[in-house]
Amino acid sequence: MNNDTLIEPTLLIHEARARRNIRAMAEKARRASVRFRPHFKTHQSAAVGEWFRAAGVSAITVSSVAMAAYFARHGWTDITLAFPVNVRQLEEINGLAGRITLGLLVENGTALAHLQRRLVQPVDIWLKVDTGYHRTGVWHEDTATLQALARGIRQSPRLRLRGLLSHAGHAYQARGRAELVRIQTETVTRLRQARERLAAGGVGPLEISVGDTPCCRAAEGFDGVDEIRPGNFVFFDVMQWEIGACGEEELAAGLACPVVGVYPERNELVVYGGAVHLSKDRVINRDGREVYGYAVTWDGRAWGAIQTARYVRSLSQEHGIVRLDPAEVSEWQVGDLLVILPVHSCLTVNLMRRMRGLASGAWLTTMQG
Repeated sequence: MNNDTLIEPTLLIHEARARRNIRAMAEKARRASVRFRPHFKTHQSAAVGEWFRAAGVSAITVSSVAMAAYFARHGWTDITLAFPVNVRQLEEINGLAGRITLGLLVENGTALAHLQRRLVQPVDIWLKVDTGYHRTGVWHEDTATLQALARGIRQSPRLRLRGLLSHAGHAYQARGRAELVRIQTETVTRLRQARERLAAGGVGPLEISVGDTPCCRAAEGFDGVDEIRPGNFVFFDVMQWEIGACGEEELAAGLACPVVGVYPERNELVVYGGAVHLSKDRVINRDGREVYGYAVTWDGRAWGAIQTARYVRSLSQEHGIVRLDPAEVSEWQVGDLLVILPVHSCLTVNLMRRMRGLASGAWLTTMQG
């Protein structure tokens, strides 16, 4: 890649790593005999979607109606919208459901009533279950509510009840594989117990769908699971690396940033690359520091290894402040390039809107681009 073309913050994608990440998760799903329905909100790109298709993927997950419509236009015909139904978008949902196999999430009676009354096309319905994240969903022990929703779904000829779906987002607070495996086991156990209680009340058969990258990566198998929906694994990021969900050699996204200021007296650089490019997601790293990304070297062809002493300590709108080891401050000058490995690749992709292949130099446009 010609360095002269990297004149502003540019999101670089290591294609070989991303494709390897896809193949590894697809193979893990095949070995476990579970349906692999990856979440496409991380990359949001039809071009990257083709890398998944090459790995045998035919069913996908998205996070918005607009994203579902985008991927439907690019030939994806089996899509689950893994976000609580927005009843203000039922016209668009009806349009989508008339063209593809569409899955929706239900977690409350009000949304269900809207679907029963206004939906004109058949859709698959998943009951969203809270197994510990406490973001959305029916608490896994609330059998009465789950039964009422399931029976309401079964009463509508246009609603096909598929199963129980959960996202263990609290896994992102874990540290290390053992804790991730514990959360995965707990999640699946709670879903299976909820399914058993529903079956005892005459509701079934029901499938089980789980879907966070850390647990899907850490799990040795998926006993009792019918479907997995990880997404972030395609690129991974600093958050995944810090919690032990991936290795550094699997990090596939980095933001190339020009150096615009060098401050030896405080052992810092300022780069053109801020919150509008990276978001303000942060982690507390293994050294107890608040980190908004790791800054790594760039040799014109590839980025270098993580040095935890070189990190983004703060972000404002366009500025990134990079803390350095005092021994290397003199090695940097205005106009140099470095690469910031983002804390959260999903948000970085969404903000940047397009990506550039590290080896090919080709632009990979997202649905936002």
